[in-house]
Amino acid sequence: MALELRQQLKLSQQLVMTPQLQQAIKLLQLSRLELVETVQKEMLENPLLEETYQDDDRPEPTIAEDSHAPDATQEEGAMQRELLKTAEWDDYIGDFASTSRQATVREYEAPEEGMSFEARLSSKPSLEGHLAWQINLSPFTLEERRVAEGIVGNLNAQGYLGESVEDIAADCAVEPAMVEKVLYTLQRFDPVGVAARTPQECLLVQLEVYRYKDPVLLEIVRDHLEDLEKKRYKQLAKKFRITLEDIKEYLEIIQSLDPMPGSHFSGSDPVYVSPDAYVYKYGEDFVIVLNEDGLPKLQLSPYYMEDMSRIGTGKDKDYLQDKMRSAQWLMKSLYQRQRTLFKVLESIVKFQRDFFEEGVTKLKPLILKDVADDIGMHESTVSRITTSKYVATPHGIFELKFFFNSALELDDGSSVGSESVKALIKQLIAAEDPKKPVSDEQIADILKQKLQVNIARRTVAKYRMAMGIESSSKRKEVL
Repeated sequence: MALELRQQLKLSQQLVMTPQLQQAIKLLQLSRLELVETVQKEMLENPLLEETYQDDDRPEPTIAEDSHAPDATQEEGAMQRELLKTAEWDDYIGDFASTSRQATVREYEAPEEGMSFEARLSSKPSLEGHLAWQINLSPFTLEERRVAEGIVGNLNAQGYLGESVEDIAADCAVEPAMVEKVLYTLQRFDPVGVAARTPQECLLVQLEVYRYKDPVLLEIVRDHLEDLEKKRYKQLAKKFRITLEDIKEYLEIIQSLDPMPGSHFSGSDPVYVSPDAYVYKYGEDFVIVLNEDGLPKLQLSPYYMEDMSRIGTGKDKDYLQDKMRSAQWLMKSLYQRQRTLFKVLESIVKFQRDFFEEGVTKLKPLILKDVADDIGMHESTVSRITTSKYVATPHGIFELKFFFNSALELDDGSSVGSESVKALIKQLIAAEDPKKPVSDEQIADILKQKLQVNIARRTVAKYRMAMGIESSSKRKEVL
């Protein structure tokens, strides 16, 4: 069989992700703050993009007192331009700066004015710094201070000592007895119980500092913390021959202690959510208002557009045309993103109107396909536009993903959203008797009898654990 070369014409269709399309998809899934940052970055890189202001925000032009004297206005403007050219500004500023009082004021004011807002904030105290401050105020020798710094360097986020005394002694080239001596002093620093090796040791140190000397209390903390955790109150009362009221008093004392003394210094900063939209009730309808605070309104720079009309051909013309197309596509993508967000919110309000009227217990089952079919878009578009987006409702701020939940069947053939069932479970547990908490099986029976919700006990347990609620045995309080 001979080999030969042939030319063949073939017609085919192919989906290609252009850079513009990739940018539009990226803008869909950005949060509002990320979107503002992206637009600001694009404005710095693209000279044809600039922010347009409302008429009220623009500075008012200076108007001459005599509007019928244009010649005088032109003459005054010419004099000002001539003054700008001929004035000896260096000498003027030098004479002004030579005044001792004004120079001193400027010397002290200028550094503060140039500082950023973040630079004026004080940093949060750390556990290591708080203990180092107390070590420097303590009558430690140089060797003991070196051991104390070695102990502090081995504390975890909860304030517990992660290394053994022998390892610290080997690292510091000292005897274990010295490490124990320094450790004893450190454990009585603030916060009390820091550098403990076990929860029992941490609580016992606090009881000693707070001068609790009841032997029963000390033995409960030393040997029976597991029994307290598992609510074995009757067994403890029988063992120590005391009443449940005594157990309750001991439990209140133990609960007043801090089992994780270092956790107060390792807390993360709170995260504040800026909603992408607001939903207000106006009469019988709900009004959607997009949050565009901080999002600049873009326009093409008239200065560069005028230059582009004067430039004939060449690299400058090609550069400006490329930046113009990029700016136009960005403005179009931003408009499309806001329009898509509004349409999705409008559809969610239509499907979940009962939620906006009455709250979480009326949340209906909803999937992405329902909203996508309603607004005539693809499911992936709805998924992207609901990612990292928040809406402020009459019942609080919720992520848009919150409104999409699975369904549970009712006895009448209808269905209810899983988030609504979670809210009902939370209400039942909140209203229970702390001395006789309801079990998962009892919650399932209540939901089935009173609300006709078909739900299994294991599903109740799954929802309860997802909400961070403990089991009935751990929720039970002392009689």
